[in-house]
Amino acid sequence: MRKNRTLIVPAIVVGLLLIVVAIVYFADSAGALPSFFPGHQAGSSHHHVKHGIAALCLGVGALILAWFQTGPAGGTQRRVVR
Repeated sequence: MRKNRTLIVPAIVVGLLLIVVAIVYFADSAGALPSFFPGHQAGSSHHHVKHGIAALCLGVGALILAWFQTGPAGGTQRRVVR
């Protein structure tokens, strides 16, 4: 896998933002969501749990991507000398 170090910071930012969005979906009802969020319905008391789960999974996935990009460059193998 090729390492692209320029992806680390954007992946961390996107991952954290998606986790915050997931928390908003879990905490607020559809009527209390910001109007630009998918699932906003004025006056509704329904919680969009599936939207929250999707945002959480994507946020964790972005953080895992950033983590894998911080590893050593491909092609290097570590040898254990005994």
